[in-house]
Amino acid sequence: MLNGFKDFILRGNVVSMAIGLAVGSAFTAVVTGFSKAFITPLIGLATGSVGDFSEAKFTVGKTVFPYGLAIAATIAFVITAAVLYFLFVVPMAKFQARFAKEEAADPKSAKRDCPRCFTEIPAIATRCGHCTSEVEPLDEALAKAALIKTPVPAQR
Repeated sequence: MLNGFKDFILRGNVVSMAIGLAVGSAFTAVVTGFSKAFITPLIGLATGSVGDFSEAKFTVGKTVFPYGLAIAATIAFVITAAVLYFLFVVPMAKFQARFAKEEAADPKSAKRDCPRCFTEIPAIATRCGHCTSEVEPLDEALAKAALIKTPVPAQR
C-alpha cells in the first residue's frame, strides 16, 4: 500500500502540479502585495477616497460591510489573471501553434447521403456500400484526395 502511494507521489505530473501550485501561490502573493501597495491607493486617489480605499466600509445597524476589501481582492484577481494570460497563455499558444504538426486530411472523413437509400457514405465514394448503387463522388472530396499523396510501393 505504501509503495503505491510512493509511486503516486513521485509520478512526474504530481510533482509538476505541486511545483506549479507553490509558484502560483507565491506569484499571487506578489501581485496582491503590488495591488495593495500601488494600484489600490491610486484608484482611491482617483475616486476621491483618502488614499487606500480597501478600508472603505458601510454599516447597517451593528453589522459592518467592508466592501473595500472585496474591491481590492477583485483588482488583485484581475491583475493576476491578466499577467498569467499575457505572459504565459498567449506565448505558450503561439509556441504550440508554431511546432504543431499539421494533420493529414482523411478523404473518407467527409460524408454525404446516398441519393438512393439515404444512408451516410464517404463523399469520395463512387458506389454506395449499402444499396450498391453507383454515385458521383463530390468534387471537393476528389480535390482533397488529390492533395493527399499515397506512397507508391517500391518495386523489386
